[in-house]
This record gives sequence, C-alpha cells and structure tokens, in this order.
Amino acid sequence: MKTNVKALVVGGGAVGTSIAYHLAKAGWDDVMLLERDELTSGSTWHAAGLLPLFNMSYATTHIHKYSVDFYKTLEAETGLNAGFAVVGNLRMAQTKERMDEYMLYASTAETCDVPFEWLTPDEIKARWPLINTEDLEGAIYHTEDGYINPADVTMAMAKGARQRGVMIERKWQADAFHWTGDAWEVTCTKMVEKGGNLVPSDEQIVITAEHVVTASGNHAQRTARMLGIKMPAIPVEHQFIVMDQDPALVEFRAQGGVEHPVVRDADAQSYVREERGGWILGVYEKNAPAVFEHGVPDSFRADLFQLDLERIEDQYMAMIHRIPSCEESGLKDDFNGPICYTPDGNPLVGPAPGLRNMWLAEGFSFGITAAGGTGYYLAQMMVEGEAEIDMASLDPKRYGDWMTTEFAARKNEECYDHVYILHHPDEERPACRPLRTSPAYDRQAARGAQFGFVNGWERPNYFGPLDAPDTFDHDSRSFRRGAWWHHAVEEAKAVREGVGLIDATAFTKHIVKGPGATAFLDWFTTNKLPRVGRINLTYALTSHGTTRTEYTIVRLKEDEYYLVSAGAWTDYDADFLRKAIEDKEAEFGRIEVQNVTTQWGVFAIAGPKARDVLNEVIVDADPATALSNKRFPWLSAKQIELGMCPVNAIRVAYTGELGWELHHPIEMQNYLFDLLEKAGAKHDMKLVGARAQNWLRQEKSYRAFGTELGRDATPLEADLPRFVDLSKDFHGKAAMEKIGVRFKCVTFLIDGPEDADPWGREALLHNGQKVGRLTSGGYSVAFGKSIGMGYLPVELAEVGTKVQVRMFRQVWDAVVVEDSPYDPKNETIRKDG
Repeated sequence: MKTNVKALVVGGGAVGTSIAYHLAKAGWDDVMLLERDELTSGSTWHAAGLLPLFNMSYATTHIHKYSVDFYKTLEAETGLNAGFAVVGNLRMAQTKERMDEYMLYASTAETCDVPFEWLTPDEIKARWPLINTEDLEGAIYHTEDGYINPADVTMAMAKGARQRGVMIERKWQADAFHWTGDAWEVTCTKMVEKGGNLVPSDEQIVITAEHVVTASGNHAQRTARMLGIKMPAIPVEHQFIVMDQDPALVEFRAQGGVEHPVVRDADAQSYVREERGGWILGVYEKNAPAVFEHGVPDSFRADLFQLDLERIEDQYMAMIHRIPSCEESGLKDDFNGPICYTPDGNPLVGPAPGLRNMWLAEGFSFGITAAGGTGYYLAQMMVEGEAEIDMASLDPKRYGDWMTTEFAARKNEECYDHVYILHHPDEERPACRPLRTSPAYDRQAARGAQFGFVNGWERPNYFGPLDAPDTFDHDSRSFRRGAWWHHAVEEAKAVREGVGLIDATAFTKHIVKGPGATAFLDWFTTNKLPRVGRINLTYALTSHGTTRTEYTIVRLKEDEYYLVSAGAWTDYDADFLRKAIEDKEAEFGRIEVQNVTTQWGVFAIAGPKARDVLNEVIVDADPATALSNKRFPWLSAKQIELGMCPVNAIRVAYTGELGWELHHPIEMQNYLFDLLEKAGAKHDMKLVGARAQNWLRQEKSYRAFGTELGRDATPLEADLPRFVDLSKDFHGKAAMEKIGVRFKCVTFLIDGPEDADPWGREALLHNGQKVGRLTSGGYSVAFGKSIGMGYLPVELAEVGTKVQVRMFRQVWDAVVVEDSPYDPKNETIRKDG
C-alpha cells in the first residue's frame, strides 16, 4: 500500500469517489481514496437516488446540472451501467403561491441552462392518468433528470477513478491528521470484522499527502474533532417506504404508458417514484430528529433506525390522495437512515478554516445529486486554484466559531422539515434565534424591528407596526411585494428625503498593523492605500484575478489600518487574510491582525438631515464646523465624541446620501442609540432596515459582495476600474489582466409588474435570446419603479441598451442606465454644512 501521495480522499461514498475521479481526470496521477468500511456503506447505500435539478442556488444548480450530465456518460467510459432512469422530475403546485415559487426558481434554471417546461393539470392528467390533478394549479417539469442507483453510480465512478490511476483502499480508517508545514501525515488504522462490528486492529500506517479531502459523510463530527475545527454537518433521520405492486400502475405500463417522472408534491412534503410496479414514498416531515451529534457509534455500519410511521402518516395519506390507486398496495420495505445536513441545506465544499491543503466536502443532504458536480468543481479549486463558478456560497467558513453542536443540530432539523416549504426569497427561519444580538437589539425590537439572520447576528430587515403580532413577518412573506414592502418604501424615502439610522453592527472588522502592514496591504489589495485619516474602497483578489473580498480600508496610523468588510463573511474573510499574512510576513515584516468584529458596534446615519442630527450631540470646541466638508471631508475618518461616547466616524454612506458610519465601543451602544434617537426626534429620524438599504445602494450602483462581486468576475468586469490601481503590482493582477473584460456589470431600470420586483436571479434577454442575468433587484423610490443590477456582454453594456427581464413567465422591458442613476455626480453625498 502506497504511503506517499499527491492527494488523499477520505470517504468512499458517492461524493468521495467523484472527487477522486475528477482529481485524476484533472491531471493528478497520484491520488488515493480511503474508505473505513466498504464503498457506499454510509448514507449512499440507503439513498433514494433522486437527481433533482430544482434548486434556488446558482452554484448548487450548476453542481446538480453537471452531475446529471456526467452520470449519463459513465457507462460509455467504464462499461458499468449507473442505473440512471431519465424519467424527469414533475414538481406540482397546489396553490398559486407555489407556482410563484416555481416561476422564481425557473429564473435560476434559465440562467444555468437547465431545461424545463410548464404543464397544466390537464396536461399532467393526459400523460399520467393515475395522478389526481383536481386540486393542482400546474407543475414545472424537468425532462432531463430522474433517479439513479446510488451504489451503481458510485461503483461506476470508482471504476473510472481506478482506470485513471486512483488507488482505492477499503477497511482503512483515518485516525489522526498532522500538518508538517509541507504535507499532511495521516495516521490510518486497518479495520477488521469482529462479531458483526467493524473494529480497529493493531495495524497502522502513516500516509503522507500533499492534499487531503474529507468526504466523511455521517462521520463529519469525528473528522472535525480530529482537525480541531467546527463543522455544522450533522445527520437527520430520513424515512422512505417501498410499496408492493400497484395493479393499476402495472396495467398502465403494460398498455404502453411511459414511466412516471419523480413526482414531487411539495405542498404534501413528499416525493413519489416508481419501483418495479409499485411506488417509493419519501417524506420531509416535521420532528425528524438529528442524530450522531457527537459522532457515529462504532457499532453503526450500514444500519438503519426503526421506522416511525406515525411521524409520516399525513404524508402517506397525501400520497393516497395524489395517486389513489396505491391505497391497496402493502408496505414492502422501509428505510429510516441518517442523511447529513447543514443549517442552510447547502454542503460544505472548499478549504478548511485555518488549515493548509485540507479540503472539506461534507454535509450533503442531496449527496447523490451533488456528488458529480462537487467532484468536478472541487477538483478545479484544488488543481487550478479556483472553480469556473463562484463557490463562496458553499464555503465551509460561512459558519464561524460561534457555531455550536446544539445550534447545528437544531438548525439541521429545521432545514430538513423546510425542504418542501415555500422558499420565499424574504424568508427568515426561526430556530435558534435570537442568538447573536447587538446591545440595541431589545430597543429596536420594541420599535417594530423585524430581524434577519446574518452570520448568526440579528439584523433589522425592516421596522413593522408597533402592534404587529408575532407572526407579522412570517405572514408578510411573498414572491411578490409582501406586506413588509410598504414599510421598506417609507424607510427608503426617509433616507432620501430626511434621515435614517441603520444598525450595521454585523460588519466584519479587522485591525491590521505592524512594520509590514503597509507593504502587505499594498500588495494584498487593488487600490492605492489611503493617507492617514482617509479611507478607500478596495478589493482583494483570488490568484485567478477575480474578486475574493471587498474592503473599506481606514488608515488609522502610518502602519495601522482598520478593514471593514461584509458581515455575512467574517470567518471567510478572516481566514483568507490570516493565511495571506502568513505567506508574506517574512517578505514584508511583522504584521499583526486582529478580528475586532464583536468589539465595535456600528450605526450608519444617512440622509439630507444626517448632519443636523449629529450636530445636536457632537462634543467639539467648534461643534458648528466639526462635521463640515473643511474639517470632515467625504471619504475621511475622524475620532469624534457624541455625548459621552467616543466614536470612530467614517464619512461614507452605503445609501449614497450624506452620512456617516459611527463605529463605537459595543458596550456603549445603548447609550449612543438613546442619544441619537432623542436628537433625531426633532428631525423625524426613522429607523431603517437592510431591505431599504439594499434598494438604495442599487440606485447608486454600489456593488455588493456575494451578488455583483464574487470569484467568477474581476473588479474590471464589475466595472470598477476606479478602485484598481494598475500602476502598482498586487496579488492577482496578472491573472486579472489576462482574463480581460468578458462581460460587464450594469444597472437597469425595469418596467415590471405592478405587484412585484425582481429578486436578483432573473434572466436577461435581448432579441429573445438569453444574454445575462440579474444579480440584485428591488424597488427604487427615486424612480418609482423596479431596479436591478446584473451582467451583460460588453457589447450590450451600454447606456440606453434595451433588454427584457423574465419575471413570472413574462418578459418585462428594462433599460441600461448610467452608473449611479441617483445623484451620478455625488453632489448629495458631498453636501457641505
């Protein structure tokens, strides 16, 4: 057995075998896969094998699409039939709102080139008469997917991997990982059968690997402990039952009826597919428990849990309603096994936090569907440095050290029973909340704040009625303009016409200082570094020249900087920053970095009257001029005092109005909130949430990380050349210049429907052809219509170009407008006083 390899993959399920296959296909000829038992002995063996293309996530849709296309090629390559039944996927809707969901999903499908068609109830009945369609509104139908045999597709990928030189070793368990500075030393123990159990033997070896990938499935918590990291990948029980033959189905097929697609009755929380003349029913019910929170027992192998039929009784009765002929079919087999989940349902794919050359592929709730694409895109990340799509939404570091076992288990249970709920874009899920709260949380809640969940933080989305019931936000959700929309409109108007106060405490904040700090940041970021007391917007790039992180940099001293980045990405940014510093410190000199996110609260005050409010409370020898352009110019930072609170004030506003960010000691937040609220009362200051702020920043064409900015586009393609100093050398510069400008980010004003705005995932069309996609969307109070941002080919990214946006199966006229259509000369934001 070889003990020195380029890459070691730990885990022999569908995901692990796909990764090994694709690493070899990408050119790595020294790859080994270890499996502690037999291939497919984890969740793979009892998976239902469904391959749903349906997904709201841009990255995950690409992953699923690759899998579906790839699995169809395996037999020709390996000679093994993967058992792929391309029967399609029929997702039915019982309500108009469910159809709205499917129409929004279809926007993502269209941008990813996933084929689909719409069916009416009559069309469904004509094709598959056993389905009861009397209470349906319609369905979306994917013709290209279906179901597959999980064991067969895994074995086909394993054979393909072996054909490409991959070594697959079974009955070896990884028991320890040690990083030498150049490679991983992985201590492995030979596993043996004893009394029906799999137990460690005395035989051990150490495998040295330049790269390690963990795809340990249900054993993710054990893996996390060995690596000294946290992962929210914890299994949840999943049940499905196999029924005896249905005579009506047998007769239908005998008469030439085509095999039913996978029938998803989302409003009944279940799916159904054919199985040898009968049916398989799978459910996503409430109260399915998380299991193995602290690890899989040694005695658990390819085992199952006891079936809990009472828990799925409603779904079983719903199946009989949907396919009445199955009522007389008996129960043939049942499965209740562990399937790993994460709090948001997306897997953890990418570099492990704090570790070098350690890659995670964990937490797959739809592992068979995602396996092929995960192997393909993760191999790109490992071999080439980046994937061709932005994988940030799947990055393991989207959950920070604040995450605990209890949080992960309860959120995973919630995610499981939310698989088939209506996935409103404005949805906020309640489990484990509130958890991370700023001091002013209770004050804002008392004033009607309806909170969103961002990296564990509670952040006001909008402020509803003071007498609103607890269900107000839940009942306000919609795929169109929900009941919250009017509140966000009033908040946006307050910022444009008066003054608003926004809680931005969740911002990520780092201090970077030391003798090497200036040289490092000059190399690390694209823009010129600001002078002391000034700020700059800048970008850190990937090695491929695309956008890795957006920073506002405040220069506090010659060699001390305050970096502000997106609140949703704290650990993602911190890990990248720390690793870059480790790489360059020997070259540039000592560099200290400190994550101070939880030490500083942030209020953003903005609007024409923002200076008036602050003038009420600022303590200064000459308060009348303290906030003037002469003493406090735009894009500068100053230490000021508001009442008794010391504030690091930054004259910048994400809304594009006159404004300041007020960074203050977190322990003084309530004092400052009360002070500003009292001073703002005479100026009709309004509390403002994130949704209004999102609309306002689009009126200024301010790009946002995670939407316009990401690892699939450069800052030049985001049309931000003013923040890229090509006269200096910086990380990723050569790669960025080599890419050139393939497409461009622009802003659109949209003549959309009267009751809806785009959400930022819709397809853009020109002369009937898809030419791009929206990345953000919303409503503009300045222009009284929908607004959006997105990418178009360079030749179409000109002011005045007319395109169409597809919303609710219709196309709506849109036009490319100048950057910053509201106040393009920044006269408002620079207003003196």
